[in-house]
Amino acid sequence: MTSRTLVAQSQTPDGEALTLTLEQGDHVVRVRGEVLMSSRVSGSEEALARLALTERDMRRPPRVLVGGLGMGFTLRAVLDALDDAAQVEVVELLEDVVRWNEGPLAAYAGQPLTDPRVTVIVRDLLTHLTQATSDYDALILDVDNGPEAFTVAANQRLYTPTGLAVMFEALRPGGVMVLWSAFRAPRFERLLRDAGFIASTTTARARGAVRKGARHTLFKAIRPLPR
Repeated sequence: MTSRTLVAQSQTPDGEALTLTLEQGDHVVRVRGEVLMSSRVSGSEEALARLALTERDMRRPPRVLVGGLGMGFTLRAVLDALDDAAQVEVVELLEDVVRWNEGPLAAYAGQPLTDPRVTVIVRDLLTHLTQATSDYDALILDVDNGPEAFTVAANQRLYTPTGLAVMFEALRPGGVMVLWSAFRAPRFERLLRDAGFIASTTTARARGAVRKGARHTLFKAIRPLPR
């Protein structure tokens, strides 16, 4: 039986239990007792950042939004790919997740929240994007479990035609959105195209270069340049 030590606990806005535990040297976050993220797997989160930033405009300092902090792996990959002039906003719904990344989880991704390029915003992502005052070069989203709410019911709004329209408008023409999912969702790719994006789907291993673990789905959606 795996030894499990409770490190911290919190609640989602829906009142569900959110726990941070230490298990055989790794930290694990669970919601309702089910694994949401683990420090032992980060490959697909890092691939998410790489997929988004291959499209960025090199002619100006990029403005990037990371939706969902997780354990900081995606944010670290973003920072490693960008120069010193970049601006990176991290929008995280749960304040306790930010605190955990400043404390027991900080070392896993090399303390990315201390990077001067980073601004942390504790807020609902869709609300933030609705009120954004300028366009992003990239939206890199690891929110919930993919295009089906698992942690917070309100996250489902992101994956509706209305939510996708907000994300489309938040991007500059030529900008790219990538979205992490634990599962395949062919219907969601069709919704992306219906929203005006140039959409495609790829997969990435949960354990990255070691080519082990589950395959996760990455949706890539580009806002077309005007003709």
